[in-house]
Amino acid sequence: MDSRVMENAEARGENQPASQAVAPGGPSVRSKAPVFVLGCGRSGTKFLYHTLLSAGGFAVYHAESNAFNLLGLRFGNLAHRPNRRQLLDAYYTSKLFQRTGLDPKDIEDRVMEDCHNAGDFLRIVMEAVARKQGVERWAESTPLHLLYLTLIKKVIPDALVVHIIRDGRDVTASLHRIGWIRPLPWDRSRAFLVPAIFWRWIVSKGRRYGKALGGDYIEVHYEDLVQNPRDTLACIGKFIEHDLDYDRIQQVALGSVHNPNSSFRGDGKETEAATIGRWKRMFTSPQVRDIESSIGNLLVDTGYALETPPEELRSSLPVSFMNFLYPLYFDFKLWLKSDTPLARIADKGRMGIPESDAKSGAK
Repeated sequence: MDSRVMENAEARGENQPASQAVAPGGPSVRSKAPVFVLGCGRSGTKFLYHTLLSAGGFAVYHAESNAFNLLGLRFGNLAHRPNRRQLLDAYYTSKLFQRTGLDPKDIEDRVMEDCHNAGDFLRIVMEAVARKQGVERWAESTPLHLLYLTLIKKVIPDALVVHIIRDGRDVTASLHRIGWIRPLPWDRSRAFLVPAIFWRWIVSKGRRYGKALGGDYIEVHYEDLVQNPRDTLACIGKFIEHDLDYDRIQQVALGSVHNPNSSFRGDGKETEAATIGRWKRMFTSPQVRDIESSIGNLLVDTGYALETPPEELRSSLPVSFMNFLYPLYFDFKLWLKSDTPLARIADKGRMGIPESDAKSGAK
């Protein structure tokens, strides 16, 4: 087994949570606990999530719930009944709800009577999906929920968190290609650095929040999952107390297990390339130097070797300024979206609501 996975397993043994208690004559509480598969976007979160679903025993839900980063913010304090009503009215028209396979009556009463926060809402919905599918467990995978780990653990105390980490240079290559993390106007010539800094920002926060969870948090490397799947799945399976049989997973192959979610699809020869180490083919040596100057410490901390010699890891003044500015910029945007009235005008289009309905609902 990979040493990084073994270190995580050993660390868990030092701080076993109460949720591992075994009920007399029955399975442990932990074996039914919800599992959050989280990580920076383009790190393999969907691949691992669909791997769990393919193993069986989990409610199959092909969507990101957006419970904490959108629903719990857009509709205000859910302890207030009018806000719960507004949430449900919008939710019923969304693709997020359509993909649950539920009828409104399956969740209506419980949400209106028992829901007081985003965690309550997510649990009510996913437990309803699990009941309808005849299983006892559910998992969730919204990458941005990594920023809400403290809140998630507060409102869903039995949550188990699997943080999947991928080489930040490969994540940078993918995010830069699809343009999700955009530079400020004056940094367009160095746009490739912005997703690298974002990777450092969100992964660092996720690791800091996660380590406070003790034995209910584990870090898994995407590369281990791809290159050594049996041992890596065995480790994850032990952590979440679930049978992750590799052969069954390959046979069922739901979602991205069958159809990889690659940002490089359609690139001719690139479609045949390995998913690991693409950054070596995408970036020039000076670009690699700038990227590693920005995120090298975290790369090393998470077990990745640097290509740039140590004596060359010196940032230019513009790169140093970007390393200082963008984390503050990302923090500011997160604060605006989470702790100010702007949260109430979050884009309902991310729920999969038609544009006309989203506009009418905003009036």
